[in-house]
Amino acid sequence: MKKNLVLVLLVMTGIAAKAQENVIKFNIFSPIVKTFNASYERKVSATSSFQLGGFFTSYSPGETNFSGFGITPEYRFYLSSTEAPEGVYVAPFVRYQSFKLTEDTSNSKGTLSTFGGGLVIGKQWIFKEKISLDIFIGPQYSSGKVKVTDGTDTFDTGAFDGFGVRTGLTLGFAF
Repeated sequence: MKKNLVLVLLVMTGIAAKAQENVIKFNIFSPIVKTFNASYERKVSATSSFQLGGFFTSYSPGETNFSGFGITPEYRFYLSSTEAPEGVYVAPFVRYQSFKLTEDTSNSKGTLSTFGGGLVIGKQWIFKEKISLDIFIGPQYSSGKVKVTDGTDTFDTGAFDGFGVRTGLTLGFAF
């Protein structure tokens, strides 16, 4: 009986010590710009992971209103001594975005599709083997094309087209 109890305790300890391989997270600053942003990260090896993020937005940085979505795959290389998905990382990424545009002053309408990429550096913590906190920043470039469907091209697409900075702070659940 004692041998069985010891065996059960050893198995349970091994299960409890299992590293987390998946993280679902949400960018906590996104609601400030009327955006819902979520990501799923999957550990690939001890030092790397793949993340797929997506967002939906209805954002108006000026005269132009943007309504649409984006998708961002990235591959993370963890540089710290802890195993992925925890620690310091660098991550190249690509991003596709598709928006409907409206411009209130001229009553113009159109669409914008962009494709781009960049590189972020960040750090992710896993607390109590369940809660993730991830902070990142890095340069990005997106190139896009506006298609006018009504009116003239008076759209200010600078918020989503050209050079910029990708930054975020996410809170999530590791499992």
